[in-house]
Amino acid sequence: MPSTPHPQPQAPVPPLPITPDAPDAIARPLLTQSWLDLTFVHWAADPADVAGLLPPGTVPDTLDGVTYVGLVAFRMHRVGWFRLPGVPYLGTFPETNVRLYSVDAHGRRGVVFRSLDASRLLPVAVARIGFRLPYVWSRMAIDEGADTVTYTSRRRWPGPRGASSRLTVRVGERIGEPTALEHFLTARWGMHSAFFGRSMYLPNAHPRWPLHRAELVECQEDLVTAAGLPEPTGEPASVLYSPGVPARFDRPARPPHRPAGIPTP
Repeated sequence: MPSTPHPQPQAPVPPLPITPDAPDAIARPLLTQSWLDLTFVHWAADPADVAGLLPPGTVPDTLDGVTYVGLVAFRMHRVGWFRLPGVPYLGTFPETNVRLYSVDAHGRRGVVFRSLDASRLLPVAVARIGFRLPYVWSRMAIDEGADTVTYTSRRRWPGPRGASSRLTVRVGERIGEPTALEHFLTARWGMHSAFFGRSMYLPNAHPRWPLHRAELVECQEDLVTAAGLPEPTGEPASVLYSPGVPARFDRPARPPHRPAGIPTP
């Protein structure tokens, strides 16, 4: 009697194109928020150095064979659930994250957060418990000068205690047409994460980024190494600033031709 053939695993598909505009509108968002006064600092990295830090089912996303480690500091503004108005105090706080770039077998490009420092304890606790995101409670501040922005952070809980960052950038001219690298680093329309051992993809949408070139005046940080990554060496590959955008997050996406993904918290 012939044996029953086993189903073959689905072959990965090529990464979807990088587009400056969100591929899909989100009419009924799970979360709404605005990201303001952002600075993006990126260093080039070997994909082999970060592959083991990504969720199951994803690999490093690359541009010309190179991937990147990002340190992104900004002001989170009025986080809200569904279409309710955002919360003015608990939903507004400085944040600094360490992130990597990923792509899954369905070609969906995303970001992977290795750490997210925030200055409000309650949102940190909710994100850690409800979404299993690596949020950390930190003492933080954002100070704006005539043409500079300074972001400071020192970790409180859960640690490593004392991990910190201090970034100062001088904001330059508005970018008319971003380069391929600038699109690659900022035009990200989803987040890959692991939730109770299963992979999750959370789509987002927002208007096209208004980007400015920026000069890194000061960078003292150990958040990257605290996130389990090699210490950055040399000058950053890219430093950008944006006044910000409003953003919407959808419910976890269902993989194409697969059963429904994890339930929302």
